Amino acid sequence: MKSQDLAIPERALAIGAHPDDIELKAGATLAKWAARGCEVSLLVCTDGSKGTWNPDADLEKLVAVRQDEQRESARRLGAVGEVVFLGWVDGELESGPESRRQVASWIRTLRPNVVLGHDPWRRWRLHPDHRHAGWLTVDGIVAARDPHFFPELGLDPHRPDALLLFEADEPDHAEDTAGFEAVKAGAIEAFVSQYETTLDLPPDPGDADMARLHKWVADKLAEAGADAGLASAELFKLIDDL
Repeated sequence: MKSQDLAIPERALAIGAHPDDIELKAGATLAKWAARGCEVSLLVCTDGSKGTWNPDADLEKLVAVRQDEQRESARRLGAVGEVVFLGWVDGELESGPESRRQVASWIRTLRPNVVLGHDPWRRWRLHPDHRHAGWLTVDGIVAARDPHFFPELGLDPHRPDALLLFEADEPDHAEDTAGFEAVKAGAIEAFVSQYETTLDLPPDPGDADMARLHKWVADKLAEAGADAGLASAELFKLIDDL
């Protein structure tokens, strides 16, 4: 790794494609920063309406449930900033001018020192929402920093200090997450609607099931940490020339 542990930012904004993406990839880092005084905000691009394997699911209800889960997960992380839902249909996100304007608007409004998002350059990525959310993060930063993008917003430009890309194709930065494994796992637990899909849990998990989830989270952080010479870590591509 080229670098480790940014200075704790005053404000951070994490941008994810769906509810739970942020926690799965950067939850321990955000929990660490929040515990040390950072104002953490989350921006979710899609409504999560395809996040079930039940063909008869009430999708309107699912969207509301996933928003509630996202708010609860943010609370468990210690995030005290905004939880923003752009509401684009799950699976149909595009990185076009309107969605870019929305992301730039929130970057200008929240004025984060550090932005986190999906790596749009990751090879062989299947899910289109992850690709487009990554492009929106990168393109939104460019639009937010330059005054002639979207002047109709009436918001002062803002240039973050750093961008951390999670799910990175070529990670070069590690955040030490020792001591925050359980907080990350607890935040992931909040996504009850995803137990049978993303988390491979029974719909009504017992103590042994939840212990398995916590072990899985800790093992993933330990695996990433080993690549950086740490006991526990989350890995990112750092771009600090914005």
